[in-house]
Amino acid sequence: MSFSSNVKEELSKISNLPNKDEVKAELIGYLLTSNIDIKKNALKYSTENQYNINRFGKLLSNLGYIDYKIEIQGKVYSIIVKQLEMDEINYKENSIYLLKLEWILNKEKLEKALTRGCFMGSGSINNPKNKYHIEILFKQEENAKFILEILKKYNIDFKILENNNTLYSKDGEEISEFLAFIGASSSVLKFEDIRVFREMRNNVNRLVNCETANINKIATTAAKQINAIDKIRKKGKFDSLPENLKEIAMIREKNPDMSLLELGKMLKTPIGKSGVNHRLKTIEKIAEEL
Repeated sequence: MSFSSNVKEELSKISNLPNKDEVKAELIGYLLTSNIDIKKNALKYSTENQYNINRFGKLLSNLGYIDYKIEIQGKVYSIIVKQLEMDEINYKENSIYLLKLEWILNKEKLEKALTRGCFMGSGSINNPKNKYHIEILFKQEENAKFILEILKKYNIDFKILENNNTLYSKDGEEISEFLAFIGASSSVLKFEDIRVFREMRNNVNRLVNCETANINKIATTAAKQINAIDKIRKKGKFDSLPENLKEIAMIREKNPDMSLLELGKMLKTPIGKSGVNHRLKTIEKIAEEL
């Protein structure tokens, strides 16, 4: 079963049914999404997720809307019910709009329930092992923006995909915050376990890549320096070099894999990285002039 299905299974078991206001808010969340179709005087909600359809049916029944039927066509489940008469929504063409927003504003439990209903209605989340991505599809941009404002109020940073009425995030921390907000506590723990593992793996990879890059850089630089020293020897000019240059040259020849800092510590009178670099650069310049 997918991670998205696991989240919806958990949410479908939330026991808030005794609270009629929360039930209504969650049901309205479903109605705002792209999976609702309005034909004549009927609503049709369709989904491939059985937890979505079961939860939708429970919400309807809890509010007294028992005259509905369920259809199954291939992998798609559908619930068909008469248009719901609610003061909080308005029907216009093939869309549903929120009305009288004061019924929900600044009421945390209702805002959470509404957002949860939206996610259950048409939301999806990728397996965090592969990538971080969550999205909810709405019929109308106006409704997507309303949910976006709710999330902003709770410092959850989502975005709207232009011309697509899609609310989304690709940030692991924001997705985790969102799951906690809508009540998917167990899923948050699983998500965080995966996220921590990914971060650790990425950090290790970065360190390995950085170390490899440093080793390659040292090898390339050392090869250039040793070639310069070899050229000076072949030209018979090595013995005429100042003692400090001969000393660093011989140490470099014997230690091609050492860093400048390590080379400096091996000198009779140890010097720092910049001093070693200066001496080797001088050797390279002498070789170029020969």
